[in-house]
Amino acid sequence: MRIAVACTPHVDSTLRLAAQMGASDVVARYPAHLGRTLDDMVAQAKGHGLAISIVEGYIPHDELTHGREGRERQLAGYVDLVRDMARLGVEILCSNFMPDDDWTRTTTTASERGGALATAFDAADLDPSPGRGGPITAARLWDNLAWFLDRIVPVAEKEGVKLALHPDDPPMSPLKHQERIIISPEAFERVFRLNDSPTNGMCFCQGSFASMGDHDIPALIRRFGPRIHYVHFRDVAGAVPRFRETFHDNGKTDMAACIRAYREIGFTGPARPDHVPSLEGESNELAGYHMMGRLFAVGYMRGLLDATAPCR
Repeated sequence: MRIAVACTPHVDSTLRLAAQMGASDVVARYPAHLGRTLDDMVAQAKGHGLAISIVEGYIPHDELTHGREGRERQLAGYVDLVRDMARLGVEILCSNFMPDDDWTRTTTTASERGGALATAFDAADLDPSPGRGGPITAARLWDNLAWFLDRIVPVAEKEGVKLALHPDDPPMSPLKHQERIIISPEAFERVFRLNDSPTNGMCFCQGSFASMGDHDIPALIRRFGPRIHYVHFRDVAGAVPRFRETFHDNGKTDMAACIRAYREIGFTGPARPDHVPSLEGESNELAGYHMMGRLFAVGYMRGLLDATAPCR
């Protein structure tokens, strides 16, 4: 397992901090969303001894998920991105198939240990307005996902880029008057039946699987094995319809058992801490994505990796 960090913002100071905490890999947000190029971001990270190995977040996909006229244009954007990644040696593209949005929370100021601020979700507090793309059925989403995989997987396979599908977050349906489909372990089994190429894999987001209910997370790691291309190492308290993010040592999952499971399946890819609490002195403007919480999380991950290492 290689420790990765999403540097928010992607600037020299956060990249230096990532290097200082012992990360080897960096997650890049979709470059066009930041008004940048992937070439520029890769070169900047390399200047700090870091490798961008994942592109994740803010990739336009609403026309794809809804199957609208603009989906060919958005597919072309994915194809161009995959080819850029291959040219620059960036190995994993992480995306989701949520109809309109990325992850959804109802508060960013839930109280964690010592008064740290965490994100949380409570369906009872959800804004009742519909998703901006309008209603969509699960059947339609599955059809549109199959259309997308049929076209993007061969390109990624040819270019040597791994695809990592993230679960819906929160993993519940319906949400904002839209059905959702990537909300269970069985949904991922269906994804892999749609296209059985080894390129078609998953981002194993521990927090999303934990918020699905009372799943045995280490058992799921063993179940999906080689389909896990990328890991979000995080935890929660509770489950849908109500849960909250926690410090990595303060949730309901046996995190050491998870590390042992990754070792058992031979996982050597990148894993990053995700959705960290905001700590004393941080503005919480980037709720879940400030850097101080990552310092704690990466130290915790490195400790678990050392503690579970085979005896020499």
